[in-house]
Amino acid sequence: MNIVTLLPFIVLIGAMFLMTRSAKNKQRQAQQMRNDMQPGSGVRTIGGMYATVKEVHDDTVLLEVAPGVHAIYAKNSVGAVLSDAEYNHIVHGIDPDDEDATDTPVVPDDASSLTESVDADGDSADKAVALEKTDALEKADTVEKADDAAEKTDAVEKADEADEADVKKIDLGKDDTIAAATSEDDKRDGGTDAK
Repeated sequence: MNIVTLLPFIVLIGAMFLMTRSAKNKQRQAQQMRNDMQPGSGVRTIGGMYATVKEVHDDTVLLEVAPGVHAIYAKNSVGAVLSDAEYNHIVHGIDPDDEDATDTPVVPDDASSLTESVDADGDSADKAVALEKTDALEKADTVEKADDAAEKTDAVEKADEADEADVKKIDLGKDDTIAAATSEDDKRDGGTDAK
């Protein structure tokens, strides 16, 4: 046999050896990671759920999936043990690089603390001009609203006048007594309204 004919088989066997070695190495690292789990560690399961380890047993792990909610999982279902910073970033949204993460803004109970106080160095004149502009805008809005209301009132009055004209046109027709007598005669004679 020639070495050229055996070369593809040698390459194939070498690739299979490298792949199995890599897979065994990953399995060994995953087993070591699962054995190093401690209560209080943040983990991600193979299903993608984030939880906190409460207890570690031989083949099982007690995980807290929500505050006060505990579930028992097999150790093999833990996909990754996360560092505290990574777990807090994913679950609680705390950025580890942000130094002001503990200094959350305080929201006041009322809006009075949100208004600015008048400074003694002349800002009151600027604020007075701003207030005058605001008052002028409010007056313009009030005038526009009054004009819209007047237009609506005029439209309603015109519609009422049109309805009255229609009523007068209807009343200009036959007299009620003549119409009643005619309809009874039609009914007796087998007219269109007779039933």
